[in-house]
Formats: sequence, structure tokens, C-alpha cells
Amino acid sequence: MALKLEDVARSAGVSRSTVSRVINDAEGVKEETRQRILEVIQKLNFQPNLAARGLASGRANVIGLVIPSFSTKIFTEPYFLLLLQGVSKACNERGYSVMFWLAEAEYEQRMIRQILHNGLVDGVIISSTRLGDPVVSSLHASRIPMILIGRHPTLEVNFVDVDNVQAGAQATRHLLSCGHTRVAAITGPQDTVVGADRFKGYQAALAEAGIPFQADLVVEGDFSEAGGYAAMQKLLPARPQAVFSASDMTAVGAMRALREAGLQVPGDVALVGCDDIPDAARLTPALSTIRQPIEQMGALAVSTLVENLQNGSAPVRRQILPTELVVRASTGAAA
Repeated sequence: MALKLEDVARSAGVSRSTVSRVINDAEGVKEETRQRILEVIQKLNFQPNLAARGLASGRANVIGLVIPSFSTKIFTEPYFLLLLQGVSKACNERGYSVMFWLAEAEYEQRMIRQILHNGLVDGVIISSTRLGDPVVSSLHASRIPMILIGRHPTLEVNFVDVDNVQAGAQATRHLLSCGHTRVAAITGPQDTVVGADRFKGYQAALAEAGIPFQADLVVEGDFSEAGGYAAMQKLLPARPQAVFSASDMTAVGAMRALREAGLQVPGDVALVGCDDIPDAARLTPALSTIRQPIEQMGALAVSTLVENLQNGSAPVRRQILPTELVVRASTGAAA
């Protein structure tokens, strides 16, 4: 049977209200009494009821993390696992728990009502949204403290991101610097800001080099390995010399399609990804990529949100973290 405040109070020889004040870090308790109660809590391994504690203090010490349902393989995709690690670690360090929501379109309005009215979250982190996502606009309108991982093109809202236009340009410039002129792109979904921005970077690098854009060298993907495999198969008739993949998982699928077609990477087709997931360096050949600080973005989102929760309203913060080109064997570098 779960322990109650009364059990702690009885063991410590104090009243229930005194235990409650200690748990909620309230004033009015002698230090000697406070330490005795804390020792009992530790000895009994007492876990306070977060919901009840939230009702009493007006603060649940829980942060909601919302990830859209189009990320169908969230629990196997390295990007989201790294992001979750960054968010969870930062929350734990600050005494917060994480409540996770998968934003499925069929249940969006129910999810929004839960976030806004159940009182179990103090603020919300939203990741990887599509353009025009009603979850973002509804939560923004509600004034609940929130931050996006990934910029929003129109709303005045806190966000943490990398310069994805620059990331796409960095990757494409690298392929051009290797002497390739027929550089293809497997983009991310063009109804997402990150997908559109990385594609803009690809186009900008081509224009910079004076190379005409060719529509037959571009296929839209969905950031997944399966999407990269299918997109690469569509690109094969165009005979690209090199391919920019808008994510590392897309590049993994593209590499598999090239191998099945009897083509060598990088001998026949050079390949560069984006993200620098842990497996990128372990592929054969190792994948050149654009490194983005995924865990750091999750941690920075938490610290920014907690700062707002503790200090009240603050000016909108738009934080852009740097990316880095990591050159490996898939573009002709030494293994």
C-alpha cells in the first residue's frame, strides 16, 4: 500500500501539515525538524503524490513534451531518442518530471484540452511541427508557458533551433568542393520548417556556384530510412554524382538503395547526411554529415522554459545553435 503524509508524520513525530510544508519547501519549519522529516522521507522512500502536491502549490513540477504523430518511428529514430535524453536529463537536474504526448491528428483537440485543463503540467516543449500545426497555435493562444524545438515562421514564440538553411548549404558546398556538379537532394517534408529550410540551403549553394537547379535531381523524403531508400531509387535514372540527404536516416536508406543498384559510395555516388546520429560514424562507409547538437537543444529548451516558469513572463527568446560539417568516407575522405 502506498505511503501517505500521515505515515511520514507519525514516524517523524510531527503533524501532517508540517510534513507538507517541508515537501513543498515552505517556510515556518525549524531546521532541526526539517532535517528529521527529510531523513524519514529518505528512510521510507516516500514519493509525494505529484497531482496533490500540484493542487496545493499551484505548481506540478512537470513539463509536457509534445512530438507530432507524423514521426511514426519516434522510439526507434535516433534523433528523437537523443532529444528525449537531453530533455529528460535537464528536467531531472532541475527537479522536474516529463509528461509525453504524441500529437496524433485524430486526437489533437483532446490533447490540447488535457494540456490546458488538467493542471498536471507547468509548461510545454513542442518539437518538429508541421507548418500550420493547430497544436502550436492553440497552445500559443492559451498563453501557457511553451517553447519550440525548431523555429516557427510567424508566431512570436520561444524556440531553440539550428540554422537549417546554413546546414543544407554546408552539406551541398562540401559535395561541390569535391568536384561534383550533378548534386541531387533527398529533402525533408516540405510542409515542415526544417525540411523547407534545408532544401533552401541546397538551392542557395547551387546558385552560389553558378549551377542551374534541376528538378529531376530532387525527390522529397520524410526523414526516414524507408523514405531515403524509395527516394534514391527514384533518383537513380537521373545519374547523380552526389546526393545531399536531409537527414542521416534518409542517407542510410539511400546508401542501401545505391548498394543494391551495384553502385559504390563514394566511388560512384558521394553521399552526405544531416544530424550526425551515433550510427553515422559506424556505417560502411562512414557517413559525412552536418552535426547538430540534438541533446543540447533539448536541454536548452528545458532551461529556457524553467527560467520563464520561475521568473514570470520574459521577452521572446530565439536561440540558434551552430552546426558543423563532419567529413568522413562517404564523400571520399579517409575512413
